[in-house]
Amino acid sequence: MFQSRLNEVASAVQAHLDATLAPMGDLPVAQAMGYASAGGKRLRAFLVMESARLHGVDPALSIWPATAIEAMHAYSLVHDDLPCMDDDDLRRGQPTVHVKWDETTAVLAGDALQTFAFECVSRPECHPNPATRAELTVRLARAAGAQGMVLGQALDIAAETAATPLTLDEITRLQAGKTGALIAWSATAGAVMADSDTAPLQRYAEDLGLAFQIADDILDVEGDAAKVGKAVGKDAEAGKATFVSLLGLQGAKSRARDLVEDACAALDMYGSRADTLREAARFVIARES
Repeated sequence: MFQSRLNEVASAVQAHLDATLAPMGDLPVAQAMGYASAGGKRLRAFLVMESARLHGVDPALSIWPATAIEAMHAYSLVHDDLPCMDDDDLRRGQPTVHVKWDETTAVLAGDALQTFAFECVSRPECHPNPATRAELTVRLARAAGAQGMVLGQALDIAAETAATPLTLDEITRLQAGKTGALIAWSATAGAVMADSDTAPLQRYAEDLGLAFQIADDILDVEGDAAKVGKAVGKDAEAGKATFVSLLGLQGAKSRARDLVEDACAALDMYGSRADTLREAARFVIARES
């Protein structure tokens, strides 16, 4: 059920991205926006649309925040890959944007994808209530900015030159911003759109986001670069503290499993209606990319 739903969301979001980006024309920056936002698992979009389905929100509405979060995520990856950040040549098995075009185009495409994300959640088509659109927008700004993803990235960069490696608590805080903040926004978007309690999905998302990052750290150790779609082994090569370096490989796997069980338990109030979200949590630590 989960995989078919994930594929369904991925197709719908890609079609919506294609349609909404088309008016931007065919200049290199527009081409780079489309290139950067194509492909991927679409897990964040799935979380938006599945949380919306759980609360009876029309898919014609939820497709807008689902598209927004994929644009925001794509922007973060484009900037993450730049030479001044992680300096990666591959993303999703393809040349990164600054390699395929140049650094200037990559910066501008990332900037444009970020602003496009805010446009998507603030458009009338996203929700008939302006207050709901404003709430989605404010929450997205916080999740993506200096209280969320950008904070996590800043802490990650600072850690590279720190005198001592990060502790487990410090890495957990870092990843709660860098990876977890956008996942939490995605998982709670449906509840926001329905003006419902976001607390259960917030708890689910916090555990899911941390499990996701631990799985990424595990993939960096034992993943296949061809399947992962980017270089592996970079963390160990850089001497970077990760969940694996601090907990050990088996300890990290055990911690990820525990987090997934906690995430699933957070959905108890929804009963079997949330089974697809539970499957998503289990997928996060079983994936190969």
